Amino acid sequence: MNAMAGDRSGENTTPTPLADYEELPQGHFYDPDAEYEPDPEYAATLAPDAARQRRERIGPTGRPLPYFPIPGPLTDHGPAKIIAMCNQKGGVGKTTSTINLGAALAEYGRRVLLVDFDPQGALSVGLGVNPMELDLTVYNLLMERGMSADEVLLKTAVPNMDLLPSNIDLSAAEVQLVSEVARESTLQRALKPLMADYDYIVIDCQPSLGLLTVNALTAAHKVIVPLECEFFALRGVALLTETIEKVQERLNPDLELDGILATMYDSRTVHSREVLARVVEAFDDHVYHTVIGRTVRFPETTVAGEPITTYASNSVGAAAYRQLAREVLARCHAE
Repeated sequence: MNAMAGDRSGENTTPTPLADYEELPQGHFYDPDAEYEPDPEYAATLAPDAARQRRERIGPTGRPLPYFPIPGPLTDHGPAKIIAMCNQKGGVGKTTSTINLGAALAEYGRRVLLVDFDPQGALSVGLGVNPMELDLTVYNLLMERGMSADEVLLKTAVPNMDLLPSNIDLSAAEVQLVSEVARESTLQRALKPLMADYDYIVIDCQPSLGLLTVNALTAAHKVIVPLECEFFALRGVALLTETIEKVQERLNPDLELDGILATMYDSRTVHSREVLARVVEAFDDHVYHTVIGRTVRFPETTVAGEPITTYASNSVGAAAYRQLAREVLARCHAE
């Protein structure tokens, strides 16, 4: 756990009285535990009616916002919960959410493994790794008998967070796996020896519903669906939920849709608000209370090769992913 996480773990987890919410800067309604930078433009993307949201503690989804306590430290680790970050549409924030959710969970003392399961290798790039310079990747772990995960694992700059990297070689696996016995379970078998060492394994899926994504869903316990608050992104959710249901029925009865994560949200546009309202209407409690707004900080972190929790630690974007981590932990704890 890094210094920031250590400082935060000793904080009082009793909810702050309502009067304290009213003292927050305008728009900063949703994370009483975070330190904020003065970024009113970003805050406005989440809080068009900040006075009401501070008064009633209404979140961007229009529902009362629960208090997600800061988790305490763990005395031991494992077995891991496996989360697939999945959406067949590209550019919806899968990789950004995988990196920053993993980093926030690691801040809270959880041991985290990120799995880059996209041949484009965006997750690896986002953590400062050049995929073209890798000799061993998750492809070798899948396709070569006797390959140990320890030979492929990379340590990241974030304490408690490791990476199984990927590059374009992984695109060949989809073709080669077709002739394999129990081809849908290949990733599940590869990750099984690692589960005792981690608390969370988060898989960044490719933007398709092909065999690699089916492998990720077969290995996973939960699915998080990042959803850009845009109409065409909304149209694909029905197809994705149908695929999840088929995997539940035929391959992985333990698989659950944990939540839909609204990303790239800007409440200053009617379109974003309408899309988010329709998602909440259709999926209700499956929609996370945490909403990720648009900010230039996220592309900046990709260039820097680090999570927003370290690149801009006190930013509202970092606070949003810390809240998402607490919400994910609260949902897992409630089971």
